[in-house]
Amino acid sequence: METSFWKSVPIRSSEITPKSLYLRRREFLKLGALGTAAALLAACGNAEDAAPVTPSRQPLQSGQDEYGDPVTSYEAITNYNNYYEFSTDKEAVARLAEDFQTRPWTIEVSGLVAKPRVFDIDDLLKKFPQEERIYRLRCVEGWSMVIPWLGFPLAKLLKEVEPLGSARYVSFLSVSRPEEMLGIRSSFYPWPYREGLRLDEALHDLTILASGLYGEMLPNQNGAPLRLVVPWKYGFKSAKAIVKIELTEQQPETFWNLIAPDEYGFYSNVNPQKPHPRWSQATERRIGESGRRPTLMFNGYAEEVAHLYEGMDLNKYY
Repeated sequence: METSFWKSVPIRSSEITPKSLYLRRREFLKLGALGTAAALLAACGNAEDAAPVTPSRQPLQSGQDEYGDPVTSYEAITNYNNYYEFSTDKEAVARLAEDFQTRPWTIEVSGLVAKPRVFDIDDLLKKFPQEERIYRLRCVEGWSMVIPWLGFPLAKLLKEVEPLGSARYVSFLSVSRPEEMLGIRSSFYPWPYREGLRLDEALHDLTILASGLYGEMLPNQNGAPLRLVVPWKYGFKSAKAIVKIELTEQQPETFWNLIAPDEYGFYSNVNPQKPHPRWSQATERRIGESGRRPTLMFNGYAEEVAHLYEGMDLNKYY
């Protein structure tokens, strides 16, 4: 298979639309083009009335993803966040996460590995050069963003600990600090947050550990100091504030699968042909747009990842 242009071409800070350009567009924001509260909530709806926007694949341009879509504004990315450890209100997370402490911070990598280690976050970021990649995040609720991430392939970290031949899965554990994260005080959810990938998914070049966005350090509300980004899966495969990574032989439990296994399977691949029990997956609304667009299989990354699921029934293994 031919290597795709966005997989091999690094994105420099100079090629991403400057954050200041978006932050000056106050009048545009007031008109709702990038989303008032009502528009953002509507992004999670199932309205099919608007004409869909059909993307066409094309080479990367400055400040765009490979479909020609501009990156979502910094203000929208950092003020509309799925982060239940702080709040289920997406627009309240940024305020509630302001005082969250991300230093000192360590990440333990253990399990079925030859060289288990505990990494200091700053040593880790010095060891692995940070790359900038423009990835889309498509939420199961039907809204999406285009985000300029800063990070490094998860495979580089796993190589350091030398996975054993018996390792088949990778689990991720997020920090649990109820004194700082008010949402954790709710007993409804099975804290701490847990996530998991199959090992081949984790080793894929598109899977990164992100430490920043828009060329800057990752804000607290976006998962600082280190979060998982898997662009062909829903936002639910996005463990934030990671403190432990473990390689296992058995499929690990995941946060959303524990809560509602009929709605959120282990794989969480973006699949427009697999309806969610409460809404369609066929279309999505990009934050900043008024219409809806067709949801792309594997979020548009099918050329890179479809081979990982050959022979699998994706309606059963969802």
